[in-house]
Amino acid sequence: MRLTLPYRLSRYLILLTSILSLSLGLSHATEAKSSAADTEQDSDLLHFPYYIQQSFTGDLADIKQRKIVRALVTYGKSDFHLADGRPLGIQIELLRLYEEFLNKGIRRDVEKTKVKIVPVHFDQLIPALEAGRGDIVAAFLTATPERKKQLRFALGNAEGISEVLVSHKDTAKPEQWAELSGQKVYVMDGSSYVEHLDRLNLTLKRQGVKPIKVVEADGNLLSEDILEMVNAGVMKYTVIDDYKAHLWEKVFKDIRVDNHLTTSEGQSLGWAVRKTNPQLQKNLQEFVNKQVKQGSLLGNTLLNRYFDHTAWINRLANSEDRNRFNRYAPLFKKYASEYEFDYLAIVAQGYQESGLDNSKVSHRGAKGIMQLLPSTAKEMGYNNLDDPEQNIAAGIKYLAWLREHYINQHDIEDSERMALIWAAYNAGPSKMNKMRRLTKEMNLDPNVWFGNVEIAAGKIIGKETVRYVSNVYKYYIAYTMALELEVERAEE
Repeated sequence: MRLTLPYRLSRYLILLTSILSLSLGLSHATEAKSSAADTEQDSDLLHFPYYIQQSFTGDLADIKQRKIVRALVTYGKSDFHLADGRPLGIQIELLRLYEEFLNKGIRRDVEKTKVKIVPVHFDQLIPALEAGRGDIVAAFLTATPERKKQLRFALGNAEGISEVLVSHKDTAKPEQWAELSGQKVYVMDGSSYVEHLDRLNLTLKRQGVKPIKVVEADGNLLSEDILEMVNAGVMKYTVIDDYKAHLWEKVFKDIRVDNHLTTSEGQSLGWAVRKTNPQLQKNLQEFVNKQVKQGSLLGNTLLNRYFDHTAWINRLANSEDRNRFNRYAPLFKKYASEYEFDYLAIVAQGYQESGLDNSKVSHRGAKGIMQLLPSTAKEMGYNNLDDPEQNIAAGIKYLAWLREHYINQHDIEDSERMALIWAAYNAGPSKMNKMRRLTKEMNLDPNVWFGNVEIAAGKIIGKETVRYVSNVYKYYIAYTMALELEVERAEE
């Protein structure tokens, strides 16, 4: 498959070093161990019989009769992720508490209403709710005027929130928005940041100022991923909620939070339901008021647990990173072209595997840049994994073999096919088949990795393969962005 781009990265590779080295060391926040009963209950959160996915738009009384409330969530570091098959995250903890609140006074388990989570992309949260695929949007959504026309909110999780500009520390500090005229500001796809930047652009237009270029980032990137890109210098500017910006600046040391430049102020964040579900909204608001009001012990504990962890940062030497890329990129390009892959996608995978260090040997005996077992390389026709060229060639041929024999359905989109191939490379083809079968059983799409097969992967394998694909994909986006920067500079 080819998402080809011309080879022109040169000096802008240095911009990637921070994001690559940070992500290699990334670990999830401390995760509490659970009893066997807890694990079984948590696993049940992810069980998707067909009737759960059927369209349903009833209010609280109908939900209690049905005994299931479906919560739409997004997959990411903070809201919802899987560790050892167990769902964790801020929204998961809040949903567990809501289930207790919903069933207060009910003793018999058979009479209790169960919370089921339905993972979707961020930009699908509201469409899925309106289509009846879920009952609650369990995300900290900004209650904008436009959204209030469309949804009912349970507010109080976070109030008085501003959306602020975040810049790379080496950019000139802007004193007013007009100074960003013609500049690109990257924001999460489908977020309220887009709406507010568009409104800001109207103000600039009335002032006779050229608008800011609002760029909705790749749909698989969350706001913290975009912040990481800004930290690396791959993106110069983003807009994000101020509480997130200040929490993540403890981790990303090369960002600057420009508090004086806001696109909105005094916003409230919370969960949302359909306009036609006033009873459910009232019940959720009672829950928020009693248990998760901003500033409560619970709220502070959750935010600290999932955001305030900085010890895992481990930076690599910039110069060595650049040298390895420059040394091996022509080989990646040569063999990726032979097998019709985008060479940057394979470079990104090589970085995840070894940091592009051909001297690496794993405890299992996997060797070199692509971390192949000698037996696998031999099957691909290569015997000397100590030779970087043979190592790269064998790894790429193995990727092509996985594509031909396991990820060969014609209706898979190229980007999803690449993600599935990466996962098969990491977990093994037999486990990939198992993951895709489970995905189908969960009424998710076995041809889509993000938000679908990755959920099954988390249940079967745990976080390793999910994190692996997420990192490689992020590196690939970073390499691509750096290339675009180089091209733009060349055209100036």
